[in-house]
Amino acid sequence: MGKKILVIQTAFIGDVILATGVIEKLHRFYPDAVIDFMVRKGNESLLDGHPFVRTVIVWNKKKNKYSNLLKILSQVRAEHYDYVINLQRFAATGLLTAFSGAKETIGFDKNPWSFAFTRKIKHLVSNPNDIHIVHEIERNNRLIEHLTDAAPAKPALYPSITDEAFVQQYQHFPYICIAPASVWFTKQYPKEKWISFIHSLPPGYHVLLIGAPSDISLGEEICSGVPAHQTINLAGKLSFLQSAALLKGAAMNYVNDSAPMHLASAVNAPVTAIYCSTINAFGFGPLSDVRYVVETQEPLDCRPCGLHGHAKCPLGHFKCAFTIRESQLVDTLPPAK
Repeated sequence: MGKKILVIQTAFIGDVILATGVIEKLHRFYPDAVIDFMVRKGNESLLDGHPFVRTVIVWNKKKNKYSNLLKILSQVRAEHYDYVINLQRFAATGLLTAFSGAKETIGFDKNPWSFAFTRKIKHLVSNPNDIHIVHEIERNNRLIEHLTDAAPAKPALYPSITDEAFVQQYQHFPYICIAPASVWFTKQYPKEKWISFIHSLPPGYHVLLIGAPSDISLGEEICSGVPAHQTINLAGKLSFLQSAALLKGAAMNYVNDSAPMHLASAVNAPVTAIYCSTINAFGFGPLSDVRYVVETQEPLDCRPCGLHGHAKCPLGHFKCAFTIRESQLVDTLPPAK
């Protein structure tokens, strides 16, 4: 019988997507292994139909957080895993890992429960001045390097035939996708700049806006600012995997430093990642074969102002976004066929 492995990543959407590289790598080396994956409630549909995942364990963190965790711990212990691999650095999942009963428990040294793991790995973060940027998939791969090898695998998601068929209604014309929103204000290219960018597009492309239900109003505002253009607001209308299927067929996908960038990476879709307050050197950049990073070309002493962004610009000017020229985005767009 093959190995039984549990991978834990109960953080945000992008973190889960990047963690799928670990699944790819483990399956490559242990094709007969049973691989389960633990996520927070709301992210489980990312793994719908995943060919290498047996069971997705869902933790509801918003209601009865710790009682739900204890129920999952009982479930995990009953499985008698060979390996529990925790990609997070927080105490709750660290406790679950430590008491999982697995033959080998693996996690980062920054986890408060790492002292109880059988193997703990140093968590490395790049310095902006480093020659080599340590990407998140490299950090994650270090947890399983002793089981596989040192080469990280790219993330991968698997839209179904039904997902592909659903988005075909939007694919009868050349198009680009724009994911205009971000959880963090200072990671989000401004609405006015998106509108100006769409106005500057060469003829021949339709524009499809994607995002969560919370992004519907932003999409409507952008559409109202470009009435003469073929712009469709699909925010809130597509699932994660439908969005991924749509990204695959786009001539280019324009995203912030946020989850849609990782969706593009997971289906190898062409992507232009726009960095406002954050920088690519933090190690969460695009991984698609065709990828561009766009950022301000002005030297700003205040940038980066944080790893995750802020609710507003700490200095009030938001120059890191407003000094990015629309032409920088247009330059990454291939000619319409």
